Amino acid sequence: MRALHVPAASEQPQLSDIPAPTATEGTVLIRVKAAGLNPIDNGVAAGMLAQYGLPHEYPVVLGRDAAGIVEAVGAGVDHVAVGDEVLGHVLLAPPISAGTLAELALLPADAVTKKPAKLDFTTAAALPLAGASAVQVIDAINPQAGQTVLVNGASGGVGSFVVQLLAARGVTVIATGRATDVTRLTELGASKVIDFTAGSVAEQVRAASPEGVDAMINLHGMDPAGVPVGAVRRGGRISSLAAMPDEATLSAAGVTGTPVMSRPTRDVLAPLAEQAAAGTLKVVVSDVLPLDRAAEGLGRLATGGASGKLVVTLED
Repeated sequence: MRALHVPAASEQPQLSDIPAPTATEGTVLIRVKAAGLNPIDNGVAAGMLAQYGLPHEYPVVLGRDAAGIVEAVGAGVDHVAVGDEVLGHVLLAPPISAGTLAELALLPADAVTKKPAKLDFTTAAALPLAGASAVQVIDAINPQAGQTVLVNGASGGVGSFVVQLLAARGVTVIATGRATDVTRLTELGASKVIDFTAGSVAEQVRAASPEGVDAMINLHGMDPAGVPVGAVRRGGRISSLAAMPDEATLSAAGVTGTPVMSRPTRDVLAPLAEQAAAGTLKVVVSDVLPLDRAAEGLGRLATGGASGKLVVTLED
């Protein structure tokens, strides 16, 4: 099968033929129709997970999200069958090897769910990691209707889901982005968009909400010093998929913090897919690329040149 893969440790990704995987116990083999790109794909390509001590088996296929048609199921899998249209995710578990930027992908059954008929493959492939991340980072702050939440780094794929899901709960959303993001984020449910290039985010938020926001969801940056803790009122909460200030900084500001690691399992994915199919959750796909341009898409993610989701589609 053709796949974008890392042939061996420290080597650059390449698109070429490698042996196709086979279904094993607790897995689902799918013929990939579309694969969503995520920042973690660049981390895998760069060997980041190897640096954290996770064992790898090469070749390592890049990509975690996919939608496609079931080719085979392993023993113990009974919720999907050959021929079903599905979406799913390759969970980060050792050894790191399987991926979705390929003609065939092997996914853990726990992270595969049937695709609603009204949801096309491209849209479905954009949903798993970003959608599940949004659900879980929101759950970590447990926002209530009437509260105000700052979404720091709202312009990407995860942010687009977070803004919508918060607004659907009756939360007032303040989102950060660029001036070019204002219309799109407002249409998704943000009450106010802060231009992070125009000055201190915390100061801009306090100008709009002098007492501070009730909570913040941080989706941007790996430098804890860059997290606008000052935007959150004392007693408030922060959850983060990116940088998180240390306990001393949080304590001094009178807030609590929860780092979040996303797990796009089927119990999370199925409701999201139904919402997307029903049109109550908008999946923002900013561009669609063929497999031979997947590396280009990853480069755009690495430089911050994508708003919304990038999806790779594969021909039969």
